[in-house]
Amino acid sequence: MRAPAPLPPSRGGEGDAARLLAEAEEAFAHRPDPAEVRRAAGLYRQAAQAAPLAIEGLYGAARAAVWLAQRERSGEERARRAAEAVELGQLCEARAPADARCDYALALALGVQARERTATVREGLRLMVERLRRAAERDPALDDAGPERVLALVLLRAPAWPVGPGDPEEGLAAARKAEARAPEFPPNPLALAEGLAASGDVAAARAAAQRGLALAEARKAAGDPDAEEWIAEARRLIASIGEAAAPDP
Repeated sequence: MRAPAPLPPSRGGEGDAARLLAEAEEAFAHRPDPAEVRRAAGLYRQAAQAAPLAIEGLYGAARAAVWLAQRERSGEERARRAAEAVELGQLCEARAPADARCDYALALALGVQARERTATVREGLRLMVERLRRAAERDPALDDAGPERVLALVLLRAPAWPVGPGDPEEGLAAARKAEARAPEFPPNPLALAEGLAASGDVAAARAAAQRGLALAEARKAAGDPDAEEWIAEARRLIASIGEAAAPDP
């Protein structure tokens, strides 16, 4: 990866950065409204410029860029946001090389870039797995066991060696760790369900997916902005598990 140019500092200080971060968090909480997430991305970036030694703004901006890269309608815009996310993750690492948030943000960014630019897939997945492992060692509780959860999904979905890092057994082990660490966070039982389905344990996979669905529905009732996507993912997973379990005619 080529190192990006550092962000130019702004005239604001820590007080400005704190205000901008608060505004960014409020805007990001209005997802799935893409306009609000775009606004959040800009505010996070401004916060990063106002506090040149802190990483909160860079971490937030990278996460917002990843979110947009996964959802923008235009392929060109998705690719631009993915590249932006990678740059922000690299800038985060440059500011705080030992911080798990920077490892995690860059890993997520590399994942969306690999999807949008196929030429980056092989090296991108290698670097993604490397940083997810490092983030899991440094702060396994980050983002409700996010490093282990995302690592599980990469290992479950990627092609196996020598083409890619795929390893269903290790993926299932990582999913178990994530689910044990944060069992009430809906994506964790869903990742576990995917791993169990890949291992052939259909009954346990279905139970985990149904648990994830119930948790997501409870989050929706509580107003979680991500709950609708989790519910849709849980239903897709339950349907695919049912199809896999159906006997051949």
